[in-house]
Amino acid sequence: MSDSSTIFTGASRYASDFQSLLDRAVAIASLPMMQLEASQQTLEDEAAALGSLNTKVSAVTAAISSLNTAASQDAYSTSISNGSVLSATTGAGATSGTYTIEVTALGAYSTAMSKDGLTEVTDPATENISSASSFTLTIDGVETVITPASNTLSALAAAINDADAGVQATVVNIGSTASPDYRLAFQSTALDAVAMQLNDGTQDLFVADAPNGSTATYKINGVNALPSDSRTITVAPGLTATLAGEGTATVTVSHSTAGISNALGSLATAYNAAVDNLGQHRGVAGGALAGQSLISSVWESIRAVTQYASGSGDITSLTDLGLTFDDEGKMSFDTATFSTITSGYYDEVMSFLGSAADSGFLMFATATMDGLQDETDGILTTTIDATAEAVTAAGDRISEEQTHIDELRTSLTAQMAAADAMIASLEQQALYISNLFESMRIASQMYAL
Repeated sequence: MSDSSTIFTGASRYASDFQSLLDRAVAIASLPMMQLEASQQTLEDEAAALGSLNTKVSAVTAAISSLNTAASQDAYSTSISNGSVLSATTGAGATSGTYTIEVTALGAYSTAMSKDGLTEVTDPATENISSASSFTLTIDGVETVITPASNTLSALAAAINDADAGVQATVVNIGSTASPDYRLAFQSTALDAVAMQLNDGTQDLFVADAPNGSTATYKINGVNALPSDSRTITVAPGLTATLAGEGTATVTVSHSTAGISNALGSLATAYNAAVDNLGQHRGVAGGALAGQSLISSVWESIRAVTQYASGSGDITSLTDLGLTFDDEGKMSFDTATFSTITSGYYDEVMSFLGSAADSGFLMFATATMDGLQDETDGILTTTIDATAEAVTAAGDRISEEQTHIDELRTSLTAQMAAADAMIASLEQQALYISNLFESMRIASQMYAL
């Protein structure tokens, strides 16, 4: 609202009266705009309250979505009786089961090092064990031509590794820090007796010793020792193990319910926050949304989600999963109850939960929350949009009223200025005539003398 206390300055003695008339006229004209401003403030308060409520309801929706994701993953977890023997991971295709794995040998990688008598290398970035520009790498009889980017030991090792020929090359110092002696070292990428040799075209650069590697061996559920050229083995579909030491370990694969448990805990937290927010707009001292049917609709919807019952089976409600209410209507989640029920009734739990698209609690909960927050026709969404439009419309009307008031002030100021000028002119004329008569009176008296 613009300043309505424009100071009217005039030449007549009635200038202050004109100012009072101007202020009063503008004040009367401003009454509708003041009502609009009060209405707009109410709408803005409602919009802020709706935004806060929507945030809390969105958290409930997000928790339900997370629960749907967790329930659809059919995840598995592993427990291992002896972690010093192996570790295990699950993937696609895993199923519940118990596997006893006995690691009888960890196996060894074959290793080799460039022989004595070659060109001594003190700086692998500038020197090499051979002046050749091309080398032949032989791994278990398979030859690969190696052409380094430069004639240095570091470049030779890099070229061998890039060839991916079944060997890893490294540069090692077998001398001292003061007098380094850098050599080329090989290690096979497989656990096995692997013959490795490098030739520069004139000579072999490695001692032709017998391979020193060996395969790993293990038993699964007592089956005869199985060989492996890797310490990572496939135990069953979707289950791999990495051997760490000799010994026996039992791997138990079971359904993982951690994601579901976390989502149920989040649902309880989000529900309580939404209930607290709704409570701010109920009762005699309710907030900006007090008395609106929306509050009852939202309350009934989220309450219906938590009170869902399937009507049959061993798991019929969220209470069976560990979600309970206290005397104040607040929800809590008992992880111990959930753990107990899922360990014995996993399939029944999954049947109760269902999925957002097909059945069970998740389909009901998702549909209910969509009724509140669907982008097109959700009750809460449409109310928020309508309120935002009303705030904008009120602002437009206030601007129009302000323009009208400004125009009225300008018009009245011009009219009063004209009236003041006319009165001032009449006052001057009256003063002139009055002075003229006074002069005549004085002159008459003087002539009479």
